Formats: sequence, structure tokens, C-alpha cells
Amino acid sequence: MPKPEEELQIACQQILLPDASVFSVQWVDLPLFSGSGIGARQLLEQYFEVIRRCTLGFVRPAENADGVHFRVLSTRFALLSFEPARYEAGAELEAVHLCIAGGFLVQAGECGRGMFSLLEQRRPDGVRVTVELSDYCPLLLGSSTPSRLRKLLYGLTQSYFHKVVTVKYLSHLYRFLTGTKQRARVKKVQVRQGTEI
Repeated sequence: MPKPEEELQIACQQILLPDASVFSVQWVDLPLFSGSGIGARQLLEQYFEVIRRCTLGFVRPAENADGVHFRVLSTRFALLSFEPARYEAGAELEAVHLCIAGGFLVQAGECGRGMFSLLEQRRPDGVRVTVELSDYCPLLLGSSTPSRLRKLLYGLTQSYFHKVVTVKYLSHLYRFLTGTKQRARVKKVQVRQGTEI
């Protein structure tokens, strides 16, 4: 008789801060195994791969000297653009940070604000991989005082898609690193105060 599938616990919080910017964080704790760790560059490359897969190739991350761009198909039309990736490395932490520079999905006047980060933190019992989006001002919210309708629209579309992609990404990393697949279960956590999306 097959062994029941264990669940992979993925922590998640998605909120609007008082200035109506978005804070979103998800993480997964991975057990110790041979060759624990993946490295910041590989974290980013695996994220790009999951974005391509989840959008069936419609969104194609591209990296050049100007930065990182999430482009539609092979066009130059960018949904999101970031400054060049900034890497951080230490004894316990590796990270890559992408500062938002613009793109169609960013509010006019808010380009240059917001950051997307992928972090790998070594812990005594394994590795924690975190995906964090902070100070992001989505076009769908429109302003620092979005209407209820705009909040609902954002929550049902872009916010939901970001959560789905991130859960798939963290599940993919678990499979990539351990060679086994587990069903993911999302659990709500509170890291910061704000209005739930």
C-alpha cells in the first residue's frame, strides 16, 4: 500500500500597507540533505523557469545589462522591469534583490519604488527559501487610496496569480533539491501589519 503523501508547508502573507503598497511574503523550510543549498543565482534562474511554465511562455523573463524584464512573448513590451540584479552573500544568507524600475503593471509615478527578493537562509535543521515583494504599487490599485473595487480586482487577479506562481515555485524548488514531490499546503502567517488582500 503506498505511503500517504506528506504535505509541504508554505507560509504566506499578502497585505496592503497603509500607503496602499503591497507586501507579500512566502517561504518554505527545506530539510537538510546532501548538498543543501541552491545559491542566489540558481534561485533566480529557477524562478524564471517557473514564470515561463506557469504562463505557457506568454511571459518571458529576459536579463540584460539594463536589468531584468518580464516581457510579453518575444516583444519588448515589459509587464515589469527591474534594475540589474543585486546579489548578497554571507555565511548564513544568500539573496538576490530586484528593484522595480517600471513596466505596464506599475503605477505611473511609482517606478523606482518596490523590491522583489529571493532569499536562502541556512538554518540548523535545513534551509529556508523566501520570496518577498515589498513596497510595490500595482497599476490595478491606481493610487494610494484605491477603491474597494480596485482592491477586489487586484486581489482576484494579479495578487492571486503571484501567490499561485510563488507556491508553484517553492514546490518546484523542493522537488528540484530533493527529487521528491509533495502536495503543498499554504498556511497564513503574520509578518507585518496591514489589510489582507
